[in-house]
Amino acid sequence: MRIAIHPDKMTLGQAAAAEGAQAITQAIEDDGEATIILATGASQFEMLDALIRQPIDWSRVTAFHLDEYVGISPNHPASFRRYLRERVCDRLPDLRDFIMIAGDAHDIGAEVERLTDAISERSVDVCFAGIGENCHLAFNDPPADFNTDAPYIIVGLDDACRRQQLGEGWFPSLEDVPVRAVSMSIRQIMKSRKLVVSVSDSRKAEAVRHAFAGSVSPNYPASILQQHVNASIHLDGAAAALLKVAAD
Repeated sequence: MRIAIHPDKMTLGQAAAAEGAQAITQAIEDDGEATIILATGASQFEMLDALIRQPIDWSRVTAFHLDEYVGISPNHPASFRRYLRERVCDRLPDLRDFIMIAGDAHDIGAEVERLTDAISERSVDVCFAGIGENCHLAFNDPPADFNTDAPYIIVGLDDACRRQQLGEGWFPSLEDVPVRAVSMSIRQIMKSRKLVVSVSDSRKAEAVRHAFAGSVSPNYPASILQQHVNASIHLDGAAAALLKVAAD
């Protein structure tokens, strides 16, 4: 695991995107195609904007995303499908495919099976991710399931996670934040050949400390990243503020 601390969010996003783009391009050169996973949320704004500007042959790239709320329509302001459609798909008309999570599917169990079948056919070259204020990875809130082999799972969202979504302005009230989501599992994320993790803002500093300066524990789900053989963690100064304290 490599940690890079950047002076601001823009620099962070550009560095993370450039590193991920290099890995995508290498996968295309080696295998003729690439499979990637994209995260959402406020921490990914700058990275995604920089990534879509990279000189990548997007016609050879298939993308998945990490999670989606159960019961949210694709046009809801908080929908991750909408987020990725507006920030990625609409700006990359040559993208080969983006396999979205239909959180509002009539049969959510069947939707999880569809996603499982789709990703099980592929090796993931690059996973772009962030971590939550409660140290979640995707929507795997603490205590996370480190043992399930299922690629996608239905999870409950804890109070801290739901309050983060409210605090970021995605919902008008806590009651409007869904209590369930479809999430990529921890083990599926860890199968990615490369992980590029972007984390910014002081509100994530405590989670960063637990994730990268503490022991690996389901109570701090992102701490599992310490065990990945090829993970790069990109932080701004505010998110990294407590790492030195932990080291001291």
